[in-house]
Amino acid sequence: EDSNHLANPETPHSLEAETYEEEDGRDPESNSLRQPLLKRNRTLSSTPLALVGAKVSHIESLDYEINENDLFKHDWRRRSKVQVLQYIFLKWSLAFLVGLLTGLIATLINLAIENIAGYKLLAIVGFIEEGRYISGLIFFTGINFFLTLIAAVLCVCFAPTAAGPGIPEIKAYLNGVDTPNMFGATTLLVKIVGSIGAVSAGLDLGKEGPLVHIGSCIASLLAQGGPDNYRIKWRWLRYFNNDRDRRDIITCGSSSGVCAAFRAPVGGVLFALEEVATWWRSALLWRTFFSTAVVVVVLRAFIEICNSGKCGLFGTGGLIMFDVSDVKVSYQAMDVIPIIIIGIIGGLLGSLYNHVLHKVLRVYNLINHKGKMHKLLLALGVSLFTSVCQYCLPFLAQCRACDPSFPETCPTNDRSGNFKQFNCPDGYYNDLATLLLTTNDDAVRNIFSTNTTNEFHVTSILIFFALYCILGLITFGIAVPSGLFLPIILMGSGYGRLLSMAMGSYTNLDEGLFAVLGAASLMAGSMRMTVSLCVIFLELTNNLLLLPITMIVLLIAKTVGDCFNPSIYEIILELKGLPFLDANPEPWMRNLTVGELADVKPPVVTLCGVEKVSRIVDVLRNTTHNAFPIVDQGVPVPGMVATGATELHGLILRAHLVQALKKKWFLPEKRRTEEWEVREKFNWVELAERELKIEQVAVTRDEMEMYVDLHPLTNTTPFTVVESLSVAKALVLFRQVGLRHLLIVPKYQGAGVAPVVGILTRQDLRAYNILSAFPHLERPKLS
Repeated sequence: EDSNHLANPETPHSLEAETYEEEDGRDPESNSLRQPLLKRNRTLSSTPLALVGAKVSHIESLDYEINENDLFKHDWRRRSKVQVLQYIFLKWSLAFLVGLLTGLIATLINLAIENIAGYKLLAIVGFIEEGRYISGLIFFTGINFFLTLIAAVLCVCFAPTAAGPGIPEIKAYLNGVDTPNMFGATTLLVKIVGSIGAVSAGLDLGKEGPLVHIGSCIASLLAQGGPDNYRIKWRWLRYFNNDRDRRDIITCGSSSGVCAAFRAPVGGVLFALEEVATWWRSALLWRTFFSTAVVVVVLRAFIEICNSGKCGLFGTGGLIMFDVSDVKVSYQAMDVIPIIIIGIIGGLLGSLYNHVLHKVLRVYNLINHKGKMHKLLLALGVSLFTSVCQYCLPFLAQCRACDPSFPETCPTNDRSGNFKQFNCPDGYYNDLATLLLTTNDDAVRNIFSTNTTNEFHVTSILIFFALYCILGLITFGIAVPSGLFLPIILMGSGYGRLLSMAMGSYTNLDEGLFAVLGAASLMAGSMRMTVSLCVIFLELTNNLLLLPITMIVLLIAKTVGDCFNPSIYEIILELKGLPFLDANPEPWMRNLTVGELADVKPPVVTLCGVEKVSRIVDVLRNTTHNAFPIVDQGVPVPGMVATGATELHGLILRAHLVQALKKKWFLPEKRRTEEWEVREKFNWVELAERELKIEQVAVTRDEMEMYVDLHPLTNTTPFTVVESLSVAKALVLFRQVGLRHLLIVPKYQGAGVAPVVGILTRQDLRAYNILSAFPHLERPKLS
């Protein structure tokens, strides 16, 4: 499969469509619902493929809808109060374990990064103090090269799905897309070790995105009882053997990851609500809040331990914390003007960053598809460039004299501190080394520092901003675990400081606060988050006085950014080809009916309620459909004399058909089974398994002539829509309910009319796929 065509599908305009445009000057958005769109191409594909990890994978949807067959109804009726309490207790227990493990792993990652990077920087200080600058450069680039090599080799060879932030794939999963191998044990281990290596190597990436992925991996593994090959068959875990409950616990994991990254419990909950979760309810709000509360308690406990000096070089660092609670923030009416300017620039720069990063990622895709060696070389090349820039650029800065009135020791060469001596004599410090030759978290802490109006020279801030703009574009996309939060924070804080210097005496706001607002505006301009981002920054800064100006900046930046392109995560989803369903349908979807969509698809394949084994095997081997309508002929209608009606009994999944064949649940004659016969052969938990394939099932020639009663395995309550429904309404219903299949029934009932017109899936409702069948809909309005 051509990955470029997959990642960026272009709608082919056929000659027929071009002729239609020439002959008919009508506006496609003014098309009547009763008027069929006759000009079309029968090219509506129903086989979604997407780039997951390093390869193109076949993508299926998740079964978020409750499959109400006879077995489920029987199990539901038999549930005692004790079993209901077990289920509720297990939900809260898993939420607690997700928060606990995410907090512990986040602490481990922070400790490892701070100590590895700390000892590396202390060694560099030794070389510089001795005047051995070349040896220092070789040592610095060598250590960073080795750390990047570890992270890249793990990602390339063992878990390609661990590369990148993982947040787009989590968004897709919670939207209903089954992304293969995204939440496995190998992915989790590689993500942890790879994050430590990549961030310790000084690359321009953060651990925030990977922590969200780590929290989701922990949640998934706990919910299913461990890795695929070593699952714990604990009786209580049978309640979570379904996609619906696993979705809830993964939502808790994603919010716990954000909380662990920023120590922002409420921000983590709102991030899950605003950014990653498609489906939400009040009970889920409570559990995510409980998970993030556990994370905060764990982090707080370890911070107290580390403050006593028991964590090596970790000390009080390791978490991006910018505390301005002791700084009196005051602003006047005139300060609204620079705040508006920050928001506008943040929106413009954010959308520009998204646009350029989109181009860079397309180039990286071409390089990465050439093989594992090209992936490694790309990651190592970026590491060398980053190391050389971070080490050599501080030599361009002039040494600045220490201010004797400042309470902090100046200069300093240890792990933390705003006044790195670097190559300067005693009593002087290098402001650019303070920002570049340090850990990423300390760089944020330094540039966010308040009451430091004269600490950084405008040239140093300009170099810092330009460097991190370049690094932010070339680092994301290499084969290591990486997050987007920190690069955007560094870029935004740089331009915030520059804007503050340009404003000079025209504003009373502190330069450090300008840096905070700049970071917030660029994140809103790129990621298009508002509420969760506002709360995260408030929890970071620990100052409610910043609330009004932060809200204004975020709203303006998001509004400006939305005028140009979608958010960065939506761009990545499109690049990977993941069939994510947006909340808002396209305007032209109002003038297209689901019946017309069904007309450009292959005819629907139906089965009888009591079906011959040979027919089932033939259908499973020769189609890729994952659900089949069950239609019975000649059914007596209750309360009526007339007989011979056609009944749409429901919808049966491919996985359940394969289970019936595997269990050899065959009947010698064509008859319906009793309820007790079904329960002897099947249980509701087994029907949740989806791994078995038809190729793994052997059926003899004699068995081919036998029958299977499909009625007990059929979902008798599928969602159905009439064929005259607009595609826009169908898309909203499909997304909000979390469907996998949507049955289309005819508008007219009568003898000889089929009870099912077609089935809509996620792939059928994607805009570009519809436009491939109806290309003239893409034409803009005529004046």
